[in-house]
Amino acid sequence: MSAIGVSANRLEILQIAKAVAEEKSIDQSIVIEAMQEAIEKAAKAKYGQEHDIRAKIDPVTGEQTLLRVQTVVSDEEFEDEAKQLRLTEAKRIDPSLELGSELTEELPPFDFGRVAAQTAKQVIMQKVRDAERERQYNEYKDRVGEIISGVVKRVEYGHVIVDLGRAEGIIRRNDGIPRENFQPNDRVRAYLYKVRETKGPQIFLSRAAPDFMVRLFAQEVRK
Repeated sequence: MSAIGVSANRLEILQIAKAVAEEKSIDQSIVIEAMQEAIEKAAKAKYGQEHDIRAKIDPVTGEQTLLRVQTVVSDEEFEDEAKQLRLTEAKRIDPSLELGSELTEELPPFDFGRVAAQTAKQVIMQKVRDAERERQYNEYKDRVGEIISGVVKRVEYGHVIVDLGRAEGIIRRNDGIPRENFQPNDRVRAYLYKVRETKGPQIFLSRAAPDFMVRLFAQEVRK
C-alpha cells in the first residue's frame, strides 16, 4: 500500500481498493475515500497546509484529480488568501462566479516521498480500521444473548481470541471456565453478552455466564 500516489497506475489504485475492501469486508467506496484523504494530506505537506486541497479518484476508471480550491467571498469578509477569493477579483477571472462559488485549480500529479507514503498508509489503514469496527458493531449488536461459534485464533495472557469469520471475539480470563485450556484452531462456542462500539475488543464472549448454560441446554433440547 506504500506505493499509492497520485501518479500511480489507475488500475493499480482500483485493484488495491478492491483487495482491501474484500479483506476487511467493507465497502470499496470507504477505501477510496481513505485514499483520497491520504492523497490530500500528502499534497498539503507539499503545497502548504493552509490550502484547501481536494483529491478525487473515479471509482470506475481510477482516474485521479488533485485540485486547489478557493471559495468566493465578499470583499468585506475576505480574510484567508489561501482558501478565499474576493468577489471583485473573482469577477475579473470569470464574470459568472458568485458568492459561495468555488474556483478550482488543477494541480500536477506527484510521487509520494518515503515519509508521505508512510503517512498515507497510516491514514488509509486507520480509516479502514474504523470502518471495520463499525461494520462489526452493526453486524453483532443485535445478536447479544446468542451462542456464537468460532475458532480459537490465539491465547493472550489467559484471554482467548476467537475468529468468528468476519470478526473477532474475546473470552476474557474471567469469562472462561476454570482450568479449561484452549489451543489455536480449537472449535469453541460461547455466549455473546456485550458488543461495544469502541477501539480495542468489541465482541465479548463468555463460557462462564449462567445464560450460556441455559441457552446451550435449550439448544440441546430442541435437537
